[in-house]
Amino acid sequence: MYGALIGDIAGSRFEFNNFRSKDFELFSKNDFFTDDSVMTIAVAKALSVSKGNGYADLEDQLYHYMHEIGRRYPDSGYGGNFYYWIMNGETKPYNSFGNGSAMRTSACAWFAETLEECLDLARRCASVSHDHPEGIKGAKAVSACIWLAREGKSKDAIRDYVKENYYDLDFTLDEIRPSYRFDETCQGSVPQAIEAFLESKDFEDAIRNAISIGGDSDTIAAITGSIAEGFYGIPEGFKEKVDSYLDPYLKEKLSEVLSHLS
Repeated sequence: MYGALIGDIAGSRFEFNNFRSKDFELFSKNDFFTDDSVMTIAVAKALSVSKGNGYADLEDQLYHYMHEIGRRYPDSGYGGNFYYWIMNGETKPYNSFGNGSAMRTSACAWFAETLEECLDLARRCASVSHDHPEGIKGAKAVSACIWLAREGKSKDAIRDYVKENYYDLDFTLDEIRPSYRFDETCQGSVPQAIEAFLESKDFEDAIRNAISIGGDSDTIAAITGSIAEGFYGIPEGFKEKVDSYLDPYLKEKLSEVLSHLS
């Protein structure tokens, strides 16, 4: 899950000020955590609490922690519909295919025991708000990539799995970099985030790839980072960097989650 947080924080200052190059300071004093980190931690907390009873009450725990944690950060960058869902205590989904379902899903691949369980958890974690087929598809694609990466599958195998089950990936980053624009949909950003991982040479390069194409930089980098963590692991010192950007409350919740994975 640290991979998602790293991508979110590193991409935060570029979301509305795109930088189409890989040559930038990875962490700066202008970086900050956004709703991507907040919801990644909230979903992970729900999974950690629900795991003890076989995830029978997962939806209830998702509603609880997404609202409880999410309301503490009203200015973290939620989309309009999701902001309403959080702040008004909504428990019904609203047919969204926004990329929020994909950026918050990384914990599914760390808690699940099988790929099938991983995909089911991703579906459920998406569906509480983003129940459109494309919203669910994006969450499942990202979770599957992380799972396969953790299982030691090659990039070719991961690419083939994505192409067979989710997205064509019929482009390269160099091809889209000049013209790619801000797109908050799963179908318009998840394939790009996956490709940023597939073209990377190490974890940091994956984050740089994701940010370099522009668009919804923090979310794309969060998705890419979550997959890259499963494949490469986290470079030394990066977790400490993340902790320096989080407030005490989020650090506490993250620590609680990680204790269930140790």
